[in-house]
Amino acid sequence: MADKPTPTEPDTSANLSKSFADRLTFPTDNTKTTNGTNPNANSFTPSGKFSWADDVTTPTQEPEKEGEEASTPSKSQEAKTDDSLLDMAQTDGSTTFTGGCGGLEEPEFDVNVKLADLQEDPNNPLYSAKSFSDLQLPEELLRGLASMNFRKPSKIQERALPLLLKNPPSNLIGQSQSGTGKTAAFTLNMLSRIDLKVKNPQCLVLAPTRELAKQIAGVVTMMGTFLMDQGLEISEAVPQSVPRGQQLLGQIVVGTPGTTMDMIKRRQIDVRAMKVLTLDEADNMLDQQGMGDQCQRVKNLLPKTVQVVLFSATFPPEVLDFASRFAPKANELRLEVQNLTVKGIKQFYLDCSNDQEKYNALVKFYGLMTIASSIIFVHRRDTAAEIERRMTAEGHKVAMLSGALEGEERDRVFSRFRSGEAKVLITTNVLARGIDVQTVTMVINYDIPETFGGRPDYETYLHRIGRTGRFGRTGAALSFVHDPKSWNNLMAICKHFGTEPTRLETDDWDAVEKKLKAVMKNQRNVVQSEEPMAD
Repeated sequence: MADKPTPTEPDTSANLSKSFADRLTFPTDNTKTTNGTNPNANSFTPSGKFSWADDVTTPTQEPEKEGEEASTPSKSQEAKTDDSLLDMAQTDGSTTFTGGCGGLEEPEFDVNVKLADLQEDPNNPLYSAKSFSDLQLPEELLRGLASMNFRKPSKIQERALPLLLKNPPSNLIGQSQSGTGKTAAFTLNMLSRIDLKVKNPQCLVLAPTRELAKQIAGVVTMMGTFLMDQGLEISEAVPQSVPRGQQLLGQIVVGTPGTTMDMIKRRQIDVRAMKVLTLDEADNMLDQQGMGDQCQRVKNLLPKTVQVVLFSATFPPEVLDFASRFAPKANELRLEVQNLTVKGIKQFYLDCSNDQEKYNALVKFYGLMTIASSIIFVHRRDTAAEIERRMTAEGHKVAMLSGALEGEERDRVFSRFRSGEAKVLITTNVLARGIDVQTVTMVINYDIPETFGGRPDYETYLHRIGRTGRFGRTGAALSFVHDPKSWNNLMAICKHFGTEPTRLETDDWDAVEKKLKAVMKNQRNVVQSEEPMAD
């Protein structure tokens, strides 16, 4: 049920047919905010045929790599050091590698298997499972799968599960796109290996963010529903989840690297019975500043016999080298995707002449954003807070989540969004990966994603827009450009993925509204033979 609008908030159920220009008015005021924009600006006047393409040159090739730049910084570069450090402190989850996630719904692909034992045949039928019953899973797990509407293994599960479940256990490095069932694969492995008579932790999952860790714990709980009466317990090792000094019990622990490492060192987690270590979004965790070192330290604290499982959307060469050392003698699964697919996600962009016009355009999209649920991605924490302040002051119901919030507050905000109480979420890259809220029909790149060095971040772009169009449904991804840099970065991203986003002509807001509504209301179902899968 839609939220009841405030006096200044448009009634989307009654007024969606009205023009955007008729919905909102802005009282004039010259007060400036901390980021140089006006919180009470006049109504946005469409800029007609304005385009940054008229003022800048679209890159004809992708930017050079970091290592190809001059090694000696100029004086102007040195002068920007403090600003860069501040920018990094305000940024959540930016990545430095730019591999891309390789697809947002299960495309046509072949699964390449590389076995650690080169004497074995990867095409042996023993290393493929066409049904869950082929895996000889306990009845309780088969019932759990059925309750979650898993009817048959996905392509990645067909090959991954036999390798994961065989004895003696062997390490696995798996490359898997969003929505292909990797969470279910490593969850089944853990639930199949635990001893329910032992309460101490036996399986550990590490995830890069608090929200993804909690989501994984939820999947484990659902899949293990019919083991609960036999003693199954799942615990979370995320900031502020367990009082200092309290022992963490439960056969399966899901946490973030830093908190987990601290709890093991303080002996709150007894690792002596640990059998399995799984890293989700492994490329992100093994390359990010500090996180790769934390993951290695956690692994060093576990028994040497632990099975190591790494799943990731992509493994750039730099990360794969580390992954191979992190999980030695691992079987490897790779998905050969002939063409990157983003079917179901319609990509648009909007030309704005400046930052103020970009914000006013965002407000005009509010009515469409509340048809279902929407996510607004920004680059910095202070930008997220400022947009929330301004939109809330103007009567719009939005929520904001960034790394600046404390753990419990982050949980409350995300719960409001997942439940539908808040239809619009403003966030940083902290939620760009792995999060699955199936009601999301629009993603807005308020800031074009970029790396710490200011280069276009291809991988984060694909992960961001992958929060919509989940499991074959349709969704809209809208990117704002407001200066030459944002234009050039967006064009570089489009060139990288071979896509052509549609420009929205803002001199006719009725046409814009009609076009976006047609995309978001088209509930194209998943390919008939497939079922919904957790990332």
